Amino acid sequence: MPIYEYRCSDCGLQKEFLQRIADAPIAACPTCGSGSFSKMLSAAGFHLKGSGWYATDFKGGTKAGSKESSTETKTTESPAPATPCGGSCTCH
Repeated sequence: MPIYEYRCSDCGLQKEFLQRIADAPIAACPTCGSGSFSKMLSAAGFHLKGSGWYATDFKGGTKAGSKESSTETKTTESPAPATPCGGSCTCH
């Protein structure tokens, strides 16, 4: 069940309520009884767990299950020079 945050614009009460999605919003402030008790828009908090998420698989720099380690370096060949003839003649 989600937690909804409400605020009363009359008395300033701010409180969280655990409600079902299908439940009607709370209309009256529990402190002052005012009808200006409204639901606030707030960010949802969640934590990604399990295989396939950044925190478990990619945080160290390599994919989980990968045979490469982050300390290994790959060697790359330098590309051939860009010449009009492709570098196969003696003009350069």
